[in-house]
Amino acid sequence: MDFKFTEAQEKLRAEVRSFLEEELRKGSFQPSNDSWIDGFDREFSRKVGARGWIGAVWPKEMGGRGWSFVDRLIITEELLRYGAPVAYHWMSDRQVGPCIIAYGSPEQKKEYLPRIIRGELAFALGMSEPDSGSDLASLRTRAVETADGFVISGQKVWTSGAHLADCIYLVARTDPDAPKHRGISEFIVDLKLPGITVNPIVDMMNSHHFNEVFFENVKVPKSALVGQRNRGWYQIVVQLDYERSGLERIMSTYPMFQMLLDYARQQPALYSRPEVRYKLIDLVVKHEVGRLLIYRVAWVLTQGRVPNYEAAMAKVYGTSYEQHLTHVATQVLGLSGQLLEGSRWAPLRGLASRSYLFAPGYSLRGGTSEILRNIIALRGLGLPAG
Repeated sequence: MDFKFTEAQEKLRAEVRSFLEEELRKGSFQPSNDSWIDGFDREFSRKVGARGWIGAVWPKEMGGRGWSFVDRLIITEELLRYGAPVAYHWMSDRQVGPCIIAYGSPEQKKEYLPRIIRGELAFALGMSEPDSGSDLASLRTRAVETADGFVISGQKVWTSGAHLADCIYLVARTDPDAPKHRGISEFIVDLKLPGITVNPIVDMMNSHHFNEVFFENVKVPKSALVGQRNRGWYQIVVQLDYERSGLERIMSTYPMFQMLLDYARQQPALYSRPEVRYKLIDLVVKHEVGRLLIYRVAWVLTQGRVPNYEAAMAKVYGTSYEQHLTHVATQVLGLSGQLLEGSRWAPLRGLASRSYLFAPGYSLRGGTSEILRNIIALRGLGLPAG
């Protein structure tokens, strides 16, 4: 693995930073944690798309730039570093677009890819279901084939952004009699279709980005099917590697992390304490380790390999680090670190307390740490499954 960036890549990073600094000066956004989930800004995504930074790794014949995965990671690193509102195009760019490129029909590629690249199409992911836990293959949402399409019935949960998205990339069971991994298919479903109900799930921070989505006899055409019928599981496992390997796994809280460092340096009584400096130095080192793990995944992808266990390693480490970061932030800030956003006395705009309350979800979304450790054991270390 080469630890140096090329001259072109350094130029790209500078270009992204310059764009974000200008947007900050114009007041287009305020840096925020979890901006890739909460920062749902259609206009900002269109600006990113106009610069060619969405779908950058896609083949040129699909409308992309044909850049490397390291190039894309540079773009996403800077967007997250600045806490920019990228949620509108995030799921589309990260995994839906690549899945359509790999498995979609020519008609689907023509219909969806240009709109994703322009930052004009938002997707939610319809995977998790009640009572399924991390066992995605136990899903019960059904898609029954008819003469002219499919009828979908069931429920999805923890569906980020479904109340704001245009479409949902849905997994459903199309053969109830097949072994559970072999009877699943993938669909693109317009969220405005009759029979779809989106209900909010408000978390303990009183914020709303999660949803439960109900499908009651929703009729979709045959053209909604992505790839082969009953082969959805084998398509899903590839896209989950894209989902688990991004810098959002260590940089969801980066704005708060940077503000914490700046705040401590500006408080002589606080920064003079050795135990505080040790905690902050430890955070910086842990952040750099996680960053290297994720850049390693991008490097593996440039070699043409699927980063099964590398992505799992990066995700387990990254979410563990982010949970550790929120604990350290509240320890360093003391009692004032527990104040919520909106309080005039809350340091770091209340991001520390917000991140602390949100932290339990870091090791759940994108696959639990227990499941990912199994992947590392089986695919990385070659340990027996039994």
